Amino acid sequence: MFIDQVKITVQSGNGGNGCKSFRREKFVPMGGPDGGDGGNGGDVIFTVESHLATLLDYRYRRLIKGGRGGHGTSKKCKGKRGEHAEIKVPPGTVVRDIGTGETLADLTDPDSRFVLLRGGRGGRGNHGFATSTNQAPDYAQPGQEGREMLLELELKIIADVGLVGLPNAGKSTLLSRISAAHPKVADYPFTTLKPNLGIVSSGDYHSFVVADIPGLIEGAHEGKGLGIQFLRHIERTRALLFLIDASSENPAEDLATLRNELGSYSKDLLKKPTLVAASKIDILPPEERDKADLDGKSDLAISAVSGEGIPGLVHKLGALVLQSRQTDV
Repeated sequence: MFIDQVKITVQSGNGGNGCKSFRREKFVPMGGPDGGDGGNGGDVIFTVESHLATLLDYRYRRLIKGGRGGHGTSKKCKGKRGEHAEIKVPPGTVVRDIGTGETLADLTDPDSRFVLLRGGRGGRGNHGFATSTNQAPDYAQPGQEGREMLLELELKIIADVGLVGLPNAGKSTLLSRISAAHPKVADYPFTTLKPNLGIVSSGDYHSFVVADIPGLIEGAHEGKGLGIQFLRHIERTRALLFLIDASSENPAEDLATLRNELGSYSKDLLKKPTLVAASKIDILPPEERDKADLDGKSDLAISAVSGEGIPGLVHKLGALVLQSRQTDV
């Protein structure tokens, strides 16, 4: 199951109370203050784990709390710090405050950590209030309360190239052809219900990551079909590959539909480097191969089944990704 958006409540731990205590020793009936401080509450910490791919763990675990700090005790003993609440998420997770809509963190680097909320500070024991003029303070400080936030976690997968196409355009078949990925392939729409990633080798020790995005339909930017829940995954890609079924009744119109959906969701998506490939040319009769040109709008004509045009496609995509990486430097 692929879960890419969840809502959770997080709470940092309360600080422990300071202790009010006086020394009681033999021959020292009225000893000085020796109450220890309370321990700090546990923090709320996000850690990025590269082996994770979904937010499934938090679909039913909606409240995550840091531990309370231990109370101070006599003999100036400080309370134990509360246990941290560690939230493990996959790379590409965006943490957003639901109350304000503010993006608090965009967690893209594997093995990184982000402290969202600090635990409440432990209260001071009466030993800490002793002064030259008040040598026997009869009070201690309570611990501070932790903080609470309602969060939205959103996963946007990280890939170099996003495969974009209408349902049943052959995206999963292409991904399985050019990489070692094994997405589900079948001859009906919406076979792909979650993004799939594949690593593609483009020679000379270069490789890039391709994401197979579930098929889009007209109105996807408004949530129709599988809708905007998957359009978000295209935002992080360096380049896009529009895959058009050459056997469609109107391939050029299919391409226009895809571009319109992306542009309606975010104008920035149309600024990305793109390639257009006409797929499934193996099922076209030779006299209809010119149909795969999409009225001069396609860069390549390919068949993921027969392998026709695949080396050229991989080479072009690799060059596009390499150029984008060099621009980042």
